[in-house]
Amino acid sequence: MKKSIMRRWLVNNLSVIVAVLVALIVVLSNVIYAYVYNGILQVLKGRSDELTIMFSDYTDTSSADFFLNARTYVENFPDKASMEVSVINSYGLSVMTSTGFAPDNTQEKPDYEQARRSEEGFGTWTGTLSSGEKVMAVTRVLHDSSGADIGAIRYVVSMDKADRQITTLILALVVGGLLVIGFVVLSSTFFLRSIVKPIRQVGASARRIAQGDFNVRIEKQSNDEVGYLCDAINEMASELGAAEKMKNDFISSVSHELRTPLTAIKGWAETLQSGGVTEEMNARGMSVIIRESERLSGLVEELLDFSRMQSGRMTLMMDKLDILAELGEAVYMFTERAAAEHKELIYEEPEMLPPVLGDINRLRQVFVNIIDNALKYTDEGGMVQVQAKEQGPDIVVMITDNGCGIPAEHLPKVKQKFYKANQTVRGSGIGLALADEIVALHAGQLTIESQEGVGTVVTIRLPALHQELPETPLQGGNNDTHGEKK
Repeated sequence: MKKSIMRRWLVNNLSVIVAVLVALIVVLSNVIYAYVYNGILQVLKGRSDELTIMFSDYTDTSSADFFLNARTYVENFPDKASMEVSVINSYGLSVMTSTGFAPDNTQEKPDYEQARRSEEGFGTWTGTLSSGEKVMAVTRVLHDSSGADIGAIRYVVSMDKADRQITTLILALVVGGLLVIGFVVLSSTFFLRSIVKPIRQVGASARRIAQGDFNVRIEKQSNDEVGYLCDAINEMASELGAAEKMKNDFISSVSHELRTPLTAIKGWAETLQSGGVTEEMNARGMSVIIRESERLSGLVEELLDFSRMQSGRMTLMMDKLDILAELGEAVYMFTERAAAEHKELIYEEPEMLPPVLGDINRLRQVFVNIIDNALKYTDEGGMVQVQAKEQGPDIVVMITDNGCGIPAEHLPKVKQKFYKANQTVRGSGIGLALADEIVALHAGQLTIESQEGVGTVVTIRLPALHQELPETPLQGGNNDTHGEKK
């Protein structure tokens, strides 16, 4: 869990949130402290301003007169319960306090010294007394008409209660911050678990998929990005399962395709080796061996071509060629087979078509694969029709049969590698994929239209030579000596 998403979030994001909250609490605490202290200071200053107005008529009297009037002011002071008022004579000594106790002149009075030096005659001080009590003091010095000090009035307020209020407010802020952090942690933990849990399921499912279990599925719990990820993993598992099945079917088909001619070759070879065979039987056996060897060679070449296609190493030997000649030769190769299988092979050859730029062997391979498929999937008595024509800038070759057709659900997949819509018919399942790739390398298009029980139409479009072709690195290149498919 050292590298888990939740831990990384707690270390990174939560630390930032905590730092922001701490900074906010510190700032608010200072604001509260300044607000409370400034409020008390303004109250004390207001009292001292009232004092200036009250004693304005006594500026020409003596210090003794000032003391008598100040005593009257202190005795009648209305806020004795919340603050202490003391009278200071012209020598800086406290001579009277509102508490009724004897003044303590051993305690320093910085506010009084500040007031004496100030032009306004006003001074403030916040500090701790020798008794340990924290106070705020304000002193207002009164002057006579000549500017000499006649005395001062000092207001002192204990700050213990204010500090307790400030501490209470700060603690409230701290508690609020802790509640915010707790809420963020709880909500984020719930949110992160809703993400981490499916991700862990995805990881576990991916490991099972890597081990070959393609039936695993992840339960989708939301329609967000995590839900889309679950859908993608499930779809991937389904596609991999289908691909695995196609691969196994391909291996089975290829094994069967290889085993059948090998069995015939081995059987006839053993028969001929045993001796005592007639000349007719010898000729027949050699014919079977040659035919089945060519069939094996063709299958091996098809597999090699497919390997080149998969690795991107398939190259073309591009040259100007007569497509009618190649198409006619491909049709001729299947004439005897069609007659032997009691199927009608019709070739509607036009008088002339423009040449194309292509690989003669590869294009013949395409025509042979398509005609071979058409005959394979056409029942006895059926018909396969081959047509060629010029249509706009393209040469169009259409191979039509009235065979079994392709079911609609299989039609979009028939050009995929390994895919076979009908497992009962021989074949490797890579012929159409290979043909489609070859046509695409010629800047052409291979399309299939089919209806089950009606038949199939395969259309091959190739650009005529008079059309400007797109440049491709596959034109020329390595010499691929792939021979003509028999």
